[in-house]
Amino acid sequence: MAVFPGDPRFIVAVQEDHANPAPADVVNTLVSIDCTSQTVTTLASGADFYSSPCFSPDGRHIAWLEWIHPDMPWEGSQLRVAKISVKETTLTISDVQHIAGKPDTSSANEPNWLNNDRLIYQCDTSGFYNPYIYSLVSAKSEPALQEPVSDDFSDPAWVFGMSRMAVLDENTVVVSPIHQGFSKLALIPLDKKSLVELECPYTSISYVRRLTATSVAMSATKDDSATALVVVDIANQTPAFKVVKETSTLAATLPPGYISTSQAFALNNGNLYTIVNLPKNADYTSTHEEKPPAVINIHGGPTARVPPGLSWITQYFTSRGWAWVDVNYSGSSGYGREYQERLRGRWGVADVSDAALAVKELGEKGIIDPKRAVIRGGSAGGFTVLMALCTPETAGVFAAGNSLYGVSDLNALVEDTHKFESQYLFKLVGGTPRKYQMSMQLEVPSTTLTKFKSLSWYEILQGSDDHVVPPNQAEAIVKKIREKGGEVEYIVFEGEGHGWRRAENVKAALEKECQFYEKVFNLTPD
Repeated sequence: MAVFPGDPRFIVAVQEDHANPAPADVVNTLVSIDCTSQTVTTLASGADFYSSPCFSPDGRHIAWLEWIHPDMPWEGSQLRVAKISVKETTLTISDVQHIAGKPDTSSANEPNWLNNDRLIYQCDTSGFYNPYIYSLVSAKSEPALQEPVSDDFSDPAWVFGMSRMAVLDENTVVVSPIHQGFSKLALIPLDKKSLVELECPYTSISYVRRLTATSVAMSATKDDSATALVVVDIANQTPAFKVVKETSTLAATLPPGYISTSQAFALNNGNLYTIVNLPKNADYTSTHEEKPPAVINIHGGPTARVPPGLSWITQYFTSRGWAWVDVNYSGSSGYGREYQERLRGRWGVADVSDAALAVKELGEKGIIDPKRAVIRGGSAGGFTVLMALCTPETAGVFAAGNSLYGVSDLNALVEDTHKFESQYLFKLVGGTPRKYQMSMQLEVPSTTLTKFKSLSWYEILQGSDDHVVPPNQAEAIVKKIREKGGEVEYIVFEGEGHGWRRAENVKAALEKECQFYEKVFNLTPD
C-alpha cells in the first residue's frame, strides 16, 4: 500500500476479488482508493498478482511488482514504472515501462525510490539477488555495486513487506546480504558502488526499515538471544544497537554453558548447506569417543531456509544430548537462484537425497553418530520426512521420523489451496499439470508405502482443525503404515490447525517427540 504524496486522500493498494472463490477465478488488480469519495479505480490489471507499489517523492511516478502464473514471485516477478496524473478526482497511470524481471527467468524485488529520478531494486539476473538502480532520465538500469556479489540481498517474497534493504538517503542504503546462510549488515555508498560491511552481533536479520537518515529498525536474532526488534544507529559507519523489544528474555536468565551456538557446514563439495548445533549442557559431559545422536530438521516451504540463531526448539534437544542439524537442501533460498531451482521437478527426490547425504558426511567428519539419526519436519518438510522413510535408497539412513502436519496427498494439496500457491506444485513435481498427473504415482508417500516393506519408526503429529493438511491425510498414512506392520505413533491436538498455537500443546508436542526418539534408541534420561 502506498499513499500518494500529492494528495493523501489517494491510496494505491492491491485488490484481490474473491467474488468467484475458485483460485483460477480470483482476480488481482492494482487499484487507487479515494478515501474521500470511498471509490476504487483500477490502475493495472491483467497480471495474476501485484505487490509493492511505491511513489517517487514528487508523486509523478509509481513503481510496482507483478507476476503471472505459473511463476511464484521469486521465479519471474517483473518491475514496472508508470507516470502518475490526477484527472479531476481520479488517479491514473500512463506510459507504463518494464524495468526488470522476466517470466521464469529472473525476478525483481524490493523497489524503493532514492529520489525523483532513481529507483533502487533487487534483481537476480546475476544468479543472486543484488541491488540495481534505474534512472528515469536515462531509461537504463545499472548495478549498484561495481561487481556482482554471490550473496542474496533479498528473500523470496512469500508475504508483502519483506525487506533486506533500507534507503537512508539518496546516496546511502543499508543492506543485509545472506552469506552461507548467515546475515550480514552493510552500507552501500552509491557514489562509490562499494559494499561496506558493518560489525554486527546478529546472525539472522530481516524486515530492515528506515527510521532516520542514520538509523534503521530490524528484526534480528543472535546465537544466544531470541529474536528482537532492534534499532541500529549507523552514524559514521559505526553501528550502535539498541534492543527495543525481545520476543523472549529467557536466555538472559540462564547461566553459561547451556546455549548451543550455530555452525555452518557446507557439504557435498560445497553443494549442500547445513547449520549444526551440537549438544551443550553444563551439567553433563560425554566421552570423547561417543558421537551424539542427531535430529535432522527439514524446513517447510519448500522455497525457504532455516536461518542461524537461537531457537528454543533446537535448544530443547541440544540440552538433552542431541545434535540438531538444519538441512537447507537443494531448493532452499538464500544460496542463489541456481541452488533454489535444483528442486524443480525433484521435490521428494533432491531434498530426500540431501538429507541422507548430510547424515553420511557429518558422520564421516565425526560430528554426529550416523547410526543414530532421526528426521523430522513440518508441512512441506513433513512430506520430505515421509518420502525419506519410505524410499528404499534412504530409508535405512534414518532410524525414525516425525512428520508434523506433513503433506502426504499432493492431489488434495492442489485441489484445496489458495491462488498464490495454486500452481506452485506443478514446477516442484514435474512441470505441467498433465506431466504432474503422469508422475503422481511416483511422488506420493502413501503410494510409495505400499511398495516398500522395511518400514522405520514413525511419529505423526496432527492438528484436528488443520485446513491446509487435513487430518484425513495423516490418518491415511497411519493406516497404511500399520497395514505394513510398521511402528507408528499418531497424536492429534484438538483445536489446533497447521501448527501449534497453544503453549500447552507446544510443550506436549516437544515432550512426546523427544520421548519417541528416546524410545527408538532405548535411551533413558537421568
